[in-house]
Amino acid sequence: MATVLSVSGSPSVSSRTAKLLRHLDTRLAAQGHEVIPLDVRTIPAEALLGADFKHPAIVEATELFARADGVVIGTPVYKAAYSGVLKALLDLLPQYALTGKTVLPLVTGGSTAHVLALDYALRPVLNSMGAAHIVQGWFTLDKDIITDEDGGITVAPATAEALTQVVDQFSAALGSAPLLAAAG
Repeated sequence: MATVLSVSGSPSVSSRTAKLLRHLDTRLAAQGHEVIPLDVRTIPAEALLGADFKHPAIVEATELFARADGVVIGTPVYKAAYSGVLKALLDLLPQYALTGKTVLPLVTGGSTAHVLALDYALRPVLNSMGAAHIVQGWFTLDKDIITDEDGGITVAPATAEALTQVVDQFSAALGSAPLLAAAG
């Protein structure tokens, strides 16, 4: 069993990115992993924007990254790149905070015009932070994440199948228990 830090880089309270991550966290937990969610938007802005390395929330986030065996990083695309709030956090972590870790990058966006943000914006910074293994990531269109009235989500079938595959590959890279059958 691995410890997985599941990081939502969305600044929005009603974020589809965060809801998608929490949905995927369930699958990872069912595979025997300890999953720790982290919504970057909950870290005080003055700590992030003031680069307050000693702020308790920054110290805690740094400790969560250090403790994790694997990290799922999810972000919406803004201006062809990952979110500013995620950038602010990554800038405050130690240079090699991802050393020895398996990382799954996930990106959400409004159109396929943003799909390259995964490989040309997010992946390079994760690599520069020393990730041992960055598994195949996935770009999900916003329209494929349908928010239910109760706050849950439904993921379009083709997208759900693709996400199941990338999450299972991530889990296998962590050395997990046998993979679950795809939920139908």
